[in-house]
Amino acid sequence: MITDGLRLEQRHGKARMRVGRVWREPNGGRHRLVEWNVNVSLLSHCLPAYTHADNSDIVATDTIKNIVLVSFSSSSSFLFFIVYAKAKECDQPLSMEDFAIVLAKHFTSSYEQVSGAIINIVEKPWERIYLDGQPHEHGFKLGSEKHTTEVIINKCGAVEVISGVEGLVVLKTTQSGFEGFPRDSYTTLPETRERVLGTEITASWRYTFETLTSIPERQFYFMGRYMDVKKVLIDTYFGPAKGGAYSSSVQSTLYHMANSVLARSPLVQLI
Repeated sequence: MITDGLRLEQRHGKARMRVGRVWREPNGGRHRLVEWNVNVSLLSHCLPAYTHADNSDIVATDTIKNIVLVSFSSSSSFLFFIVYAKAKECDQPLSMEDFAIVLAKHFTSSYEQVSGAIINIVEKPWERIYLDGQPHEHGFKLGSEKHTTEVIINKCGAVEVISGVEGLVVLKTTQSGFEGFPRDSYTTLPETRERVLGTEITASWRYTFETLTSIPERQFYFMGRYMDVKKVLIDTYFGPAKGGAYSSSVQSTLYHMANSVLARSPLVQLI
């Protein structure tokens, strides 16, 4: 929006909402646990609140903080209440991409002034415990890398789904080198074809879906795609179990990892 000769954009929302959910199989079966850190940003037509002190499209924080469940303290916010309530409504396990879609659809359909919603979620990496080779029904341990997502939905139904991984720490003790780089009086690093290569991988990829109706309605669909892409990244970094794959630089390896994802994952548009 242009006002007073300036192009202004704004958004508002709530960050760092921790949501935990346990789904229990019937008859005392296995439990499934997720813990998500949720950020919600809303795009809306409330610019007059900034430029003309017109708060008619802004819900006062004093009002929204009291719209809570009895089990929450009075400091909880309205957005947190909605996120928590929507998590409780999901009576079947679902991926966090699907949960982000649920949230974004709610905000864009329930509030006239909201033109779009951006939902970011980071999943805490709880992993099931195995005892004597058997999966424990309700025991979990904290893993390492984190699954991430960003979902953007507009009121018209346009959608953008991005998944990612962060904190994926990898290392190989050979099959790596670094040669042919510029040298001057400040360079002390020797060229080598034999070194240890360790790093922490952060990656994000955008799927080809452009509308809500184009997304398959299958349980754990996005979890499957996430695991597929992560496997391609790891396979390309290390190479075959026997012999591995040579890395001439971190940059070259990153390129081959991204290129492999695009070649082997037709639903990934950008990485």
